[in-house]
Amino acid sequence: MIGRGARGLPGIAQDPGGSPSVWRCKQRRLPAHKEMHMIERIPARAGMLAAAALLAMIALGLCAGAASAETEVVYNNLPAANPGNVVSQAFEATQTGQFGGLVQLGGTNRKGGSVTIAMSSWGCQHGSYPGTPECTTEMGARFPATITLNVHAAGPGDEVGATLRSITRTFNIPYRPSQNDRMCKGGSFGAWYYAKLKACFHGRYTRITFPVGRFTWPSQAIVSVAFNTSDYGAVPQRPQPCNSEVQGCGYDSLNVGLTEPGAATPSVGSDPLPEAAYQDSQTSSNFCDSGVGGTGVFRLDSGCWNEYQPLVEVKAAP
Repeated sequence: MIGRGARGLPGIAQDPGGSPSVWRCKQRRLPAHKEMHMIERIPARAGMLAAAALLAMIALGLCAGAASAETEVVYNNLPAANPGNVVSQAFEATQTGQFGGLVQLGGTNRKGGSVTIAMSSWGCQHGSYPGTPECTTEMGARFPATITLNVHAAGPGDEVGATLRSITRTFNIPYRPSQNDRMCKGGSFGAWYYAKLKACFHGRYTRITFPVGRFTWPSQAIVSVAFNTSDYGAVPQRPQPCNSEVQGCGYDSLNVGLTEPGAATPSVGSDPLPEAAYQDSQTSSNFCDSGVGGTGVFRLDSGCWNEYQPLVEVKAAP
């Protein structure tokens, strides 16, 4: 599921079953206004209602001002519709703590906005994704995963440059659905069935979004995510109660979604390095250069990624 995938590419999980950013108006504490002259002429209750209405109008005006700086997509290679699951880059199975890619932004917007990353969740609430023991998941069941978005400058030779932005959030990631033995048989045994596509998958496509706040984007940036698994990452999580359970820990079966060769061209922006990725893995064989450039450090890994790029959307405001 999540070792060396098809074509011998490091860390890529091929699924044998098949292959939103909103600007919110924050409430601002408004100064108390003296409404003496108005209240003198109308009953006290009506005066309170009038004052409340006035404050509401002021707040709406503030929201309208915030909404005027709407974001637009400046980079996007996400699927237009839910594909059920996607090829993905494993973390725990490939001893990885961080993974990303270099993006070239389109358009002219460069302020703030958000970053959305596609993920592939292979974990079951109970049981195991291959179907032995049976994989079962209650409707809506999720697990928490603390994930960090990092935005780095591209340095000389496209090496990892300065950290420009780092944001950590905890997401409730959905487990993959229960297996469907009636529809998914043979090589798809243990998979769940996606009726919309009439296809079986062992992992589940999902997205996570990071608001980036006050930030100015460069035209090119290295966008990556980092998270801990049981044995890898900045702070390995073992031991945890889930380590002794059959299904294991959800974050150990959480991968980063990837594009596939021939379908990697972004709808907005471009990929300057389609044959390269950026990763931090403890294992030398997971790198194109067999670890010559170092292991256990987040660095450029060039020459063997064959257009497998992280699935990312970047939005920014003027």
